[in-house]
Amino acid sequence: MNRKALIIISLQAVVIVVLAWMLVFYGKDEYEAYQRRDDEEIKTASHVAAEKGASVVSLSAEAQQASGIAVEALHSASHQAQLTSYGSVIGIEPLVELRTRYLAARAEAGAVRASIASTQQDYQRLQALNRDNRNVSDRAVQAAEAAWKADEARLAAAETQAGGIRDSMRQQWGDALARWAVGEQGSALAKLLSHEEVLIQAALPFDGLQAEKIAAIEVAPAGSHGKPVAAVYVSPSPQTDATLQGRTYFFRAPASELRAGMRVEAHIRAQGKQAAGVVIPNAAVVWYAGKAWAYRKEDTDKFVRVPVDTSQEAGDGWFAASGFTEGDELVVSGTQLLLSEELKYQIKNENED
Repeated sequence: MNRKALIIISLQAVVIVVLAWMLVFYGKDEYEAYQRRDDEEIKTASHVAAEKGASVVSLSAEAQQASGIAVEALHSASHQAQLTSYGSVIGIEPLVELRTRYLAARAEAGAVRASIASTQQDYQRLQALNRDNRNVSDRAVQAAEAAWKADEARLAAAETQAGGIRDSMRQQWGDALARWAVGEQGSALAKLLSHEEVLIQAALPFDGLQAEKIAAIEVAPAGSHGKPVAAVYVSPSPQTDATLQGRTYFFRAPASELRAGMRVEAHIRAQGKQAAGVVIPNAAVVWYAGKAWAYRKEDTDKFVRVPVDTSQEAGDGWFAASGFTEGDELVVSGTQLLLSEELKYQIKNENED
């Protein structure tokens, strides 16, 4: 390579270095200007602020109208305490089998009791004849006495068997159903035997209503949309169901839509004075983090998210005895928009941290 070619290559290299330096120098200014513009675009005004430990969403009247936000004032309401529980329709075949054995034992006892009257009279007659100049032998008197004592032993055995069966019914089915089975309330049991009614075992929560405070109960097949039917309280259930948590009780209900083994949903209403409060409409409820919330309007342009207790249904909403008062305005349209604004504020704060 000659000297002239080397000079040309060197000049080209110098030009390239100078151009690269100019590109970096001027490009840096452009990049910084772009970043400033981008930061200015990101730093928009926030609609959420923290006040007294709660996030408050602020929207002007114009923004509320543009976003379709609507509120509804709450009205006072009264509500009878009610809870929803679950149960199952119980087949009564084991009770019927115990009843059959009990009646058979009682029939045996009745027959033996009649026989005792006869053998006792025979013994007394022969004993009198034996005393009157020994008109009958001692052997005949002894045989009559043995027959009488044997009948008494048979009677005791039959009555013991009947008592044991009755005790078994009490242990498995409770006093009320045991009384029905032994015939003390035949009409009630007859409805179960004829399948006019069915027996239901339902569970009440350990911290829920007491049986004596139950005013009414309605049951329907679990998962169905049919009309519930009224059920009548029978008694506590001595046994529990592994799938039901709580104190178990027996109820009876019309058998038209219910079958043995069917799972049922029970709506139980308590006795006593109705509670005062308000009804939170379903339209005001928004679900977040597994809980129900509602946005309450605190001022003309401020909204605060408050929890909603969903333990007591009341028509098309939820009854609240506390936390809300008559006249509170709740958002019934646009709740998701307010929640989105609040969540964006929380995410932004986490990123800044």
